Amino acid sequence: MSDKKIIEYSALDPVPKNRRTMNFFDMLATWTGANANNGTWYVGGVVGAAGFGGALIVTLVSNPIAYLLMAIIGFMGYKIGTSTMSLVRPSLGIRGSYILSIFNALQYIGWTAINTFLAAISISFILSELIQAPPYGASGGNKTMLIGIVIMTILHFLSIMMGHKSVKFVERIGMVLILILGVWEMVAVLSQVSLEQIIHWQPKETSHMPIGTAMDTMAAFSLGWIPVIADFTRYTKRKVDATIAPLVGANIGLFWFVFVGLVSTIGTALSTGVYDPNNSDPSTIASKLGLGVIAFLIIIFTSTTANAIDLMGAGISITNLNKKFKSIPALFISTILAGILTVVPLYFGNFLGAFETLLNYINMVFGPIFGIMIVDFFLLKKIDYCVEELDKKGGKYWYFHGFNLASVFSWGICIGFYLIGNRIGLFSSTIGVTFPTIALSAILYYVISKCVNKFSSNTKQEGMSLENK
Repeated sequence: MSDKKIIEYSALDPVPKNRRTMNFFDMLATWTGANANNGTWYVGGVVGAAGFGGALIVTLVSNPIAYLLMAIIGFMGYKIGTSTMSLVRPSLGIRGSYILSIFNALQYIGWTAINTFLAAISISFILSELIQAPPYGASGGNKTMLIGIVIMTILHFLSIMMGHKSVKFVERIGMVLILILGVWEMVAVLSQVSLEQIIHWQPKETSHMPIGTAMDTMAAFSLGWIPVIADFTRYTKRKVDATIAPLVGANIGLFWFVFVGLVSTIGTALSTGVYDPNNSDPSTIASKLGLGVIAFLIIIFTSTTANAIDLMGAGISITNLNKKFKSIPALFISTILAGILTVVPLYFGNFLGAFETLLNYINMVFGPIFGIMIVDFFLLKKIDYCVEELDKKGGKYWYFHGFNLASVFSWGICIGFYLIGNRIGLFSSTIGVTFPTIALSAILYYVISKCVNKFSSNTKQEGMSLENK
């Protein structure tokens, strides 16, 4: 296939300079839109359980750190020109990257399902107003939700038909619309309760979230974007487009919409006397505030924009498993699987439980990898990855049967550390366990790699000495 006919490059395909079409504004809009969505709104309501002040501190501390890590890995994508999952190969090994690719595809399919569920709630309210169908939460509402899930799945197909080009287009529109909705809802909330009441509100002891737990919740939400960042920065021509633009855009989108979700959820709690994170999604709040069909339509559209990025992450991860997998078919498969998964919370368990499970999964599996990737690229390999070796069996990234044992060992140790630390009060009441786990993975991998390299060097020198004798 000629380069001009390629709609979307697969994971291992380096994007040539003359095919890089995303500029600073494209990346700014993409990552502002990625975070100005239902999921961010929802997580703002969830961390509201730490109180207004606690949630604000968590947002201002956790997210800049997470998005700094994202910018660093975004630079790797710009420099090498391949996707995030292919950039895992030099550190985990070629076969080691397959494991992470499977996890990553599942993660983004899960995120798509969560955003789809939230958007389907809006559709159920619209159908309730138009044809008196039972909305979400009412008797028979699940059938209306199923209709909403089907509609959202069709919209997702349309949003990813042209790969990153589609995403670039829909994010520009979505960024503007969701900002309008945020202002609209803020005005509606503050017309009913004062900002001073919201600032001084505290949850009941039974629903209080420790500050460290809130840090982990917020970190997981932000870190969830890192595995897809290079899938976009490989289309940028300048370093600033790949690093500063997503860093600024992601923080703007997240700060604004966490704040909107936080204020809306606490405002609703003050009005009703009940704080319930399950009702902190924008559709339910918009319904209670009586914002009408236009608000629901904006929510639906902006869910589609966020999910376009999620589906890109899932689809490109699948192509890292085998070169025979092409990007657009992989994106379509991811879309179908996400639609199926969205049905699960309707019949099994509560939505908040599914949301928190996904966030814990992201922290546990992905956090350590980011530390390992950064150390490998900048400190061990000195910003020198060989694209030709990324898929070469027996090559420099093959290591031991396709696995870099130093990184796999470090990864496993840090997953164990996270699981144990997650139960220790010292972490849950202070800084959380996510960022200490990432720091540990970086240090552990660096030390083990240096020791292995030194041992290999000494062994090689001893062998040469014996040959000379």
